[in-house]
Amino acid sequence: MSRTLFIADLHLCQEEPAITAGFLRFLQREAPQADALYILGDLFEAWIGDDDPNPLHAEIAAALLAVRQQGVPVWFIHGNRDFLLGHRFAHASGMTLLPEEQLLELYGKRILIMHGDTLCTDDANYQRFRQKVHQRWLQKLFLALPLFIRQRIAARMRADSQQANRHKSEAIMDVNAAAVQDAFERYQAQWLIHGHTHRPAVHSLNLKGEVVERVVLGAWHQQGSMIQVDAQGVSLISFPF
Repeated sequence: MSRTLFIADLHLCQEEPAITAGFLRFLQREAPQADALYILGDLFEAWIGDDDPNPLHAEIAAALLAVRQQGVPVWFIHGNRDFLLGHRFAHASGMTLLPEEQLLELYGKRILIMHGDTLCTDDANYQRFRQKVHQRWLQKLFLALPLFIRQRIAARMRADSQQANRHKSEAIMDVNAAAVQDAFERYQAQWLIHGHTHRPAVHSLNLKGEVVERVVLGAWHQQGSMIQVDAQGVSLISFPF
């Protein structure tokens, strides 16, 4: 069966070996049977540079490269945790890096894919932070720092983010309806697939008389989450590690 798979928000790290094991099984069993695999950000819990010698990174790169060598292209959109993932790791893993928004033509459908954080426009503090850290000069400056300093900065930023999120409402961290509508209209898309919010669901929307669908991936906390797109439609699927 011809199908394309989408995943996001695995947040891989050494402290969560069960998630890593589940992802490796997914790459061995599910991914080779697909036409393509799209990873829509936050593959890793944090990314402080392609030069980080973390052995987990090499393990994941080898597993992804094995999928690519079986003839399945692997595409990657950066998330808010791994936006510094660069060409060195992409080359080692056989992935192709995509811009933050990408329109696909699959099985007769126009499908817009993204990580999803840019849709959360009600969270003004986060959007200001995002704009700041996506400045190329600041990223280059950060990546030029010694590794141990980058590790300290990343740990502090993560702690600050967790503290800030505790005081935010659930609604403010979800997508903004107007931002979603704007994305559909800009790309004339029929489906929108994204992650980031960790709220897996299929939302049907009526935009100017046409029914479109926004499909949200789940995070890999207690189980895996993927979206399968084929000629029959789009399916949101959860599965045990």
